Amino acid sequence: MKQPLWTKSFLNVCVSNFFIFLVFYILFVTMPLFAIDELQVRESDAGLVVTIFLLSAIIIRPLSGHWVDAIGRLPMVVTALAIFFISSGLYFFVESFGWLLAIRFLQGIGFGMGTTVMGALAADVVPDERKGEGMGYFAMSMNLAMVAGPFLGLTITQSFSYQVLFAICAFFAGLAFLSGIVIRIPNTLNGKKEGSLMPNVNGLLEKAVLPIAFTGAFIALAYSSVLSFVSVHAKNVGLEEAASYFFVVYAVVLLLSRPFTGRWFDRYGENVIVIPAIVLFSLGMFLLGTAETAFVLLAAGGLIGLGYGTIVPSMQTIALQKVPKRAGAATATFFTIFDIGIGLGSFVVGIIAESMGFGSLYMNSSVFILLIVGIYMLLHGRYERGKYKRDYRYSKV
Repeated sequence: MKQPLWTKSFLNVCVSNFFIFLVFYILFVTMPLFAIDELQVRESDAGLVVTIFLLSAIIIRPLSGHWVDAIGRLPMVVTALAIFFISSGLYFFVESFGWLLAIRFLQGIGFGMGTTVMGALAADVVPDERKGEGMGYFAMSMNLAMVAGPFLGLTITQSFSYQVLFAICAFFAGLAFLSGIVIRIPNTLNGKKEGSLMPNVNGLLEKAVLPIAFTGAFIALAYSSVLSFVSVHAKNVGLEEAASYFFVVYAVVLLLSRPFTGRWFDRYGENVIVIPAIVLFSLGMFLLGTAETAFVLLAAGGLIGLGYGTIVPSMQTIALQKVPKRAGAATATFFTIFDIGIGLGSFVVGIIAESMGFGSLYMNSSVFILLIVGIYMLLHGRYERGKYKRDYRYSKV
């Protein structure tokens, strides 16, 4: 008999994670506009509000992974979400660009710590035999925020003031805090397990997770072009109105597919899920590059949602299965390297697109993504073939 998945603890983990990422995506699309409109910052400098946020999150993640396992989940939940909530309220008092960057850096610390501990908690409360399914649903909380965040952020700034935007973000950050602190955490996960708050240099990243994390970074590198420039590409080809529905289709396809992909991961193993998902992601990017009609653009959104939206939770699950007793460190290692791929990609993609155009960029990216199948097999897939299928049969005896 299957153990229950949708417990109160799992629901609270997903809800808290959703609101953390909702605030992240709302501010992701609006803070550059705020810097330009309200602080009279040049466009070339406005991008720093995103860069410095990601930089602080990347710096703190490896330490957060160690702290999650060293001092326990509950102290990390309270500390991380308190920092995230307090920093959300500080936006009301911004009077200079330097002050804004300082707040973004502080909130990036809360974000990096919060998402690390939430990933570890998700692994804790999901039954082992339903790990792929559970982590897939957990990842969906991020995906839904990715759709709702930009829409809410741009709608609020167009219809109301930035002060209203900051109030709403502070409210959502408060909900993340409240839903996070009521998660039931076993006492065994809250006691101090390791002697020092500062890990050894060799302990910052989990070596066993590095192969799948580097593979994920290549996926993130390719996806950064969608996250940053799909609306610009759609405008260039005269599909600006359809672009607003791109991530809606993405989310709908993701919601419909999630119950199946997670279960298949647990039953048949990661290769059966990850390799086809990479191929679908590649096909979606090719369609995006060739899109001249709304139908093709939205079809690309569906394929990218099915492909990319399946790849990330699958790879995160693989990372957790590598070191199940150090879920915090595993989560931190995976997303530290994954975020570097997103950040590097956003910078590199913009330079490349200036020379070849977004259409050609997306079509060439589809070839690059197919090559990631080889990278995946070389670094991880060839070592794991059939393993989880055997484990599944064993668990059913």
